[in-house]
Amino acid sequence: MRRRSVLAVAGWLATAVVATLVGLAAIRLVGESITGTPGGVLSQREVERALAAEPATPTPATPGPSAATPGPSGATPSAPAAGRRVFTTAGGTAVAECVPGGVRLVSWAPAQGYRVGDVDRGPDDDVEVKFEGPSGEYELKVRCVGREPLAVPDD
Repeated sequence: MRRRSVLAVAGWLATAVVATLVGLAAIRLVGESITGTPGGVLSQREVERALAAEPATPTPATPGPSAATPGPSGATPSAPAAGRRVFTTAGGTAVAECVPGGVRLVSWAPAQGYRVGDVDRGPDDDVEVKFEGPSGEYELKVRCVGREPLAVPDD
């Protein structure tokens, strides 16, 4: 009787080990589509390069640190293309461009833990996006000066 119990336990353990190995092999075979981020995670420099090379199609921007000096509204601009600029605040990131009707928000994305409270995408004399989160509200207001979008203080 005791031998039968030992064989049953050994059989159960062998089955569990085989099932685990088959499951791990299947996940490895399928790849990152189940276990990771498709395409990987981009660095801030890679995002800026992609935005600079990108045509005028709206896509969400990724927030992150920038070496540029903050503007009057606390937004940090960077210039990916002529007439188009990326603005980064602690609450999120927005891309604006100057168009014949004024300024237009091309895209916007809240930082982690934030949400978009209100958006005026334009085109208009000025556009704005409000990011709301645990550290408060960050309102980004943009206006075209010449053919360049600039962050301006909220009225």
